[in-house]
Amino acid sequence: MQDLAGKHIVLGLTGGVACYKSAELCRLLVKAGATVQVAMTEAATRFITPTTLQALSGRPVFTSQWDAREPNAMPHINLGREADAVVLAPASADFIARLAQGRCDELLSLLCLARPRERVPLLVAPAMNREMWSHPATQRNLAQVQADGAIMLGVGHGEQACGETGDGRMLEPAELFEDIVAHFQPKVLAGQHVLVTAGPTFEALDPIRGITNHSSGKMGFAIARAAREAGAEVTLVAGPVSQPTPRGVRRIDVVSAQDMLAAAVAWAQAATVFIATAAVADWRPAARSGHKIKKDGSGRPPALDFVENPDILLTVAQGERARGGRLFCVGFAAESENLVEHARAKRERKGIPLLVGNIGPLTFGQDHNSLLLVDAGGVRELPRAPKLVLARELVAEIATRLPAASLP
Repeated sequence: MQDLAGKHIVLGLTGGVACYKSAELCRLLVKAGATVQVAMTEAATRFITPTTLQALSGRPVFTSQWDAREPNAMPHINLGREADAVVLAPASADFIARLAQGRCDELLSLLCLARPRERVPLLVAPAMNREMWSHPATQRNLAQVQADGAIMLGVGHGEQACGETGDGRMLEPAELFEDIVAHFQPKVLAGQHVLVTAGPTFEALDPIRGITNHSSGKMGFAIARAAREAGAEVTLVAGPVSQPTPRGVRRIDVVSAQDMLAAAVAWAQAATVFIATAAVADWRPAARSGHKIKKDGSGRPPALDFVENPDILLTVAQGERARGGRLFCVGFAAESENLVEHARAKRERKGIPLLVGNIGPLTFGQDHNSLLLVDAGGVRELPRAPKLVLARELVAEIATRLPAASLP
């Protein structure tokens, strides 16, 4: 996916061992369609060579304000004017102090100070020892840099190059990349709290076996990511899947339909949008065996009784209507045939404003999908595309439908 097509990123490296991660970040940005101009402090060149970053970016690397390649001898002006964003990764404690004080004694700090602040954001990915990170001076400097308009991308927790463990290490390249992509997405859900259910449920027969389905959770996880990109607070209630949690999303892991219902009802109290993408089992065993159900030699399976699971979307929607609340509910229907007919009937039965239909066998476990949007006015198709692309389209569609009372 060319998430950053047409974007020009200035990637600034300052002194720190985390510079090795910047090479992978540069590669990810270029792969996503961005042009990347690397600028490095002299200290950064002690950790990774400009040659490496030049090879990965496909552009000469700038390290000095006296670089003669610029016709007007002003790289600190030109580089910032051309950028859609300046990303500092890694940003050392020393460099953050320079930004806080407005010092500009080398190219990269000059570039940051001279950039047009109203249209060229500064995204900062700190990297330092845990003691340096927690020092009051560093925290004061971080607060000042943020007050001056920079966007902090946070730090990771874990083992550091010095052998200690704690906060302060630079986020991983994939995490930074996701944050950078999210920065450029329209914030159409700013101020909203979106609740998403995703994945299958697992209904246990005994301690070994159970009933589930082929849902991978990919569509629901993509919707959670897209909603977070759009500026919402996002809570994701996930069935038993192995998908990585999207950046900035609160994840609640559940197993059975009853577990998912309890979590959905609890978190719906604070939500303004509920998107029920989970493929919830319609039935569960009436009783769970405490031990593995063994074959008895008869050649016949054991007799099993089932009871119907609660309807999570219907329960949440009815509860919201009874309270007179403002929760905007969106349902999903995974069918194997007659999609339009079943989706229309399901939307009316649930009493919700929007239902999204898809053909289950064509989407479960896949990276691509096509969606059918069904509302009181009719049916509209979102053609087959990567699930994240569809998730962003769906989020944008939901934003246009939110009642005025729910807007920030």
